[in-house]
Amino acid sequence: MRVVVAGAGVVGRSIARELLISGHHVTLVDRNDSVFSDDPVEGADQFTGDACELSVLSRLGVEDADVMVAATGDDKANLVVSLLAKTEFAVSRVIARVNNPRNEWLFDDRWGVDVAVSTPRLIVSMVEEAVSVGDVVRLLTLRRGGANIVSVTLPEQTPLAGRPVGRVKFPRDAALVAILRGGRVIVPEPDVPFEPGDELLVVAPEEVEADLSDVVSQG
Repeated sequence: MRVVVAGAGVVGRSIARELLISGHHVTLVDRNDSVFSDDPVEGADQFTGDACELSVLSRLGVEDADVMVAATGDDKANLVVSLLAKTEFAVSRVIARVNNPRNEWLFDDRWGVDVAVSTPRLIVSMVEEAVSVGDVVRLLTLRRGGANIVSVTLPEQTPLAGRPVGRVKFPRDAALVAILRGGRVIVPEPDVPFEPGDELLVVAPEEVEADLSDVVSQG
């Protein structure tokens, strides 16, 4: 894939390096030229410019990008970059970094954001996941589909123990996408039985999260 990353701070450079390792073509842009001279990202196309300007995005060829990542340390800039990428260049997938959790409500399709990533929210989710067996923990919000990726860990006394996936009725519009068990990722085929301690990854809209918790606790 061709990915354009706006913001070459610590976060932006780390994203670029990970994408390069995975074999993607990465273009990195930042207003500050010194970030490239002080810590260049080998293998990435590096440009100096303000990604909030149409002329800069046009020069980068953003219209040919598969993914735009707005990863600056400024929420206002990330929103502008996202909106321009989506409305002016029709980038199919726009991912934006949320620096201040109070601004998270802005990061939706109105601003061209398909996926908003809030580091504080992710950390809180990981903490909650560690202590909230049986509770639904929201990991990521998918703006385009109006759904969330949530995690729920089956308690030791779960009524789902031994029951095959195909015999468990999940809430409408909720989809079980993976089961994490002892370091393994298990595809939830209909005949795969649930076990206590399984971590279920589910895509579901917010309004059915309570129903999902009932399925886990009541069967």
